[in-house]
Amino acid sequence: MTAYHDYKPLTFHDAMPRFADGSETPRAYLERCLETIAKREPVVKAFTAINETGARAAADASAARWKAGKPLSPIDGMPVAIKDLLETRDMPTQMGCAAFKGNFPKRDNAAVWALRQAGAVILAKTVTAELGGSHPGPTTNPFDPARTPGGSSSGSAAAVGARMVPAAIGTQVGGSIIRPAAYCGNFALKPTQGGLNRGERQATSMSTHGPHAGCLEDMWQVAIEIANRAGGDRGSVGLIGPSTLPAAVKPNRLIVLETEGWSIVDDATKAGFDAVLRQLRDAGVTLIRRADHPLVEALEQAIANGRAVCGSVTSWENRWYQRGIVDNDPAGVSERAKATLAKAEAMTPNDYRMALLARETAQHTHATLAPLADAAITLACPGPAPLWSGDIPGQPLAPRPTGDFVFNAPSSMLFAPVVTVPLMSVGGMPVGVQLMGQQHEDARMTGIARWFGQTVKPIVG
Repeated sequence: MTAYHDYKPLTFHDAMPRFADGSETPRAYLERCLETIAKREPVVKAFTAINETGARAAADASAARWKAGKPLSPIDGMPVAIKDLLETRDMPTQMGCAAFKGNFPKRDNAAVWALRQAGAVILAKTVTAELGGSHPGPTTNPFDPARTPGGSSSGSAAAVGARMVPAAIGTQVGGSIIRPAAYCGNFALKPTQGGLNRGERQATSMSTHGPHAGCLEDMWQVAIEIANRAGGDRGSVGLIGPSTLPAAVKPNRLIVLETEGWSIVDDATKAGFDAVLRQLRDAGVTLIRRADHPLVEALEQAIANGRAVCGSVTSWENRWYQRGIVDNDPAGVSERAKATLAKAEAMTPNDYRMALLARETAQHTHATLAPLADAAITLACPGPAPLWSGDIPGQPLAPRPTGDFVFNAPSSMLFAPVVTVPLMSVGGMPVGVQLMGQQHEDARMTGIARWFGQTVKPIVG
């Protein structure tokens, strides 16, 4: 376990000059990752499968391209881990669910295909909460094994936080990219809805793919290499932006969002966030809160039930295929997932319609704020990752064992891009801050995040 205040993330972009001049190879880089995995994985438990043989062959092929001066992209040779909801041709896709044990479609998700086309080394599959829901897998937080890494992209966030890989792919329908990144000290991009092609994972209207990484350069590069090859979802223009990390952008005005989560934030986390905001004011950024402008208050009200809206929409859209799984293999699905399914099956079509209406209203309200500020800023989680030792036999199931997605629901229901920045520590644990923009402002949010990295000193507590 590494103390967070001593933490230096694993990065890839800074290795490229060494690949180009021959002083290092992608194979040597991969071997260091494998050494770290051998050391950390027995406790972190981030992976469901590791393809060492295939990864070594891919790294050797990348080394030959770099030697010839013909890398396929800036991520040629980058070891990348893939959340085990996404299909991979060379490793099983078991979705954290006993009912899918041994499932091996032997085909690549669109994003995985794009990464291979860019020369990335697809090294491993990462643990997901069951079916991308709330029932946790075995992964522990890389900075304290007694704590959750978040969900459902638990393995992806923990693998990056433990320096086992420089980047990993996660997915989100409510908070499953942003929250684990915040708990594990990652940078992460939750793109505009439809920004990265989900391939076979398009059953729900709020699901997105997004990269976790140890630095902004790697985060952006992974995302744009996927987008430049596989595009976005059907009917979406997809992620658009420069071929390398966007230039730093200083925001003039930022909306400070409380969301429905503010009341559950602990005092130490609030103090840390206030210290971030003070630095922004000192740098000349105008901060606009709900009491300062009626449109901000209108947005706060529109997202005030974000958890419920996200839960209703996603549960309704998942209920059909999940009912089929339970009927086919009742013992292969957790009681927590069955309870979620039961709530979904108690919904009516009008319940779903009302959730869609609330989502549409919130999106319209958010769009109306576009001229008011450059972005919104808020916490990426209510505080440090909570302690989690498992359900207690005979006791009710914990409602949110992987943490509360209350700060993540707004961007999911707004279809808005978010960049999570690891700017704070509280009690020695990472706590992320998120920057949220209007739809299709992914590159701009990344540029603002870059400015944050140059301007805002991390808060250590």
